[in-house]
Amino acid sequence: MDSANDRKAHEKTYGSFISMLKWVVPLLAVITAVVVLLISS
Repeated sequence: MDSANDRKAHEKTYGSFISMLKWVVPLLAVITAVVVLLISS
């Protein structure tokens, strides 16, 4: 299976991915809301 070094790399990558999601999801929600408001006007 995976060695200990690979596991550390996987955990670091996963942590970076989760950190990015914390910013991207709300940003996409705001952009989507703006687009919906512009279309509905």
